[in-house]
Amino acid sequence: MSDETLDRRDFLKGAATTLAALLSERGLSAARIQDAAATFKGTPVACGVIGLGAWGRDLLTSMERVPSVTIAAVCDPYAPSLKRAAEVAPGAKALPDYRAVLSSPEVEAVIIATPTHTHREIALAALDAGKHVYCEAPLAASVEDATAIAAAALKMPKLVFQAGLQGRSNALWQHVWKFVRSGVLGDPALVRTQWNRKDSWRRAAPTPEREAALNWRLRKATAAGLPGEIGVHQIDLMNLFLGGAPQAVTGTGAVVAWRDDREVPDTVQCVFEYPRNICGTFSATLASSFGGSSSVFQGNNSSLFVREKRAWLIKEADSPLLGWEVYARKETVQDETGIALVADATKLIEEGKEPGKEGSLEPALDAVHLAIDNFARSVRGRAKPAAGALDGLQATVVAIKAHEATLAGGRIELKPEWFTLKAEEE
Repeated sequence: MSDETLDRRDFLKGAATTLAALLSERGLSAARIQDAAATFKGTPVACGVIGLGAWGRDLLTSMERVPSVTIAAVCDPYAPSLKRAAEVAPGAKALPDYRAVLSSPEVEAVIIATPTHTHREIALAALDAGKHVYCEAPLAASVEDATAIAAAALKMPKLVFQAGLQGRSNALWQHVWKFVRSGVLGDPALVRTQWNRKDSWRRAAPTPEREAALNWRLRKATAAGLPGEIGVHQIDLMNLFLGGAPQAVTGTGAVVAWRDDREVPDTVQCVFEYPRNICGTFSATLASSFGGSSSVFQGNNSSLFVREKRAWLIKEADSPLLGWEVYARKETVQDETGIALVADATKLIEEGKEPGKEGSLEPALDAVHLAIDNFARSVRGRAKPAAGALDGLQATVVAIKAHEATLAGGRIELKPEWFTLKAEEE
């Protein structure tokens, strides 16, 4: 065995302690959360999935692999969707009316994956029926509806309410968040987020009625536009990393690619004003897929480049030496040298392995899997929801106001009371 190998092993042992200290906080590490989610001891939570469109079917597919839940019922008023879902979950009751799901004693909790503007009615009814609720984000298409959902959830403290902000359960994002909290960025200055995909959002259907139902995202009355329907997750990430909501948002938007009768822009840009003069941006387009989805957090010591399953730390030349980065995997990121951040890095280092060289570069379990597992464990009293009612309300309100700014082409000041609930609402 060479001296170099011995030195490397000794270094890794020391790096494990350094990295663990750097990233220490209460709770389980990202790797151990993934390990726990892969197995489950106890009675799985019996769930009813309401809303079986494309996203609802994706949820079903993920839930089939989550040991902490069982699918007791699937629900959608459209018969073909219900039939397809029954093939994914053959043991579940197939029900066309959500009220039948809520009246079923076999269902403990519901997953709401219906169009955004229908969330309020179903969520309030579910809470009233004594069901635990996982409600997809955004919570609603209007601030009024989102506030009503959050208020109802807080009135039912014995019921678990989790907002579908899957990023908060993403093992990689949790790992990156610890880097942000450790101060490795230095003084935060700028956050840039983007989501690009060439997709009209328009869906064809056999009847005009069904086509109108499918294309709810294209109407002002039923959707929160690109900032709400897509950007809410990256906006929540900005809020989480920067410690709260922005003070104002300025937006522009237009229909530039899909010139049909849609009422919402297919291309938007939003600028968020955070405390301490930190600027955050969100841009999105349905005209081009170039660039995909990513978030960049820039500080005077280093920057973080984050995708859904990969992330990199890019240090400034004059930033302090961290120590553990000597043996970390290096990759070229936008013409810079990026240090690969691996969700289970601490665990690998403790085992004497090198993150990025041994073991997977991506989290073992995806964010949806972990979010559903977190919800189930919360129902069983073993965890707290990764995103509670107020977390969902904050992200939803900021996203809706960003959408309103893009429609008006102007600036909106965000009132702090929009993110909390009045005493009479609580």
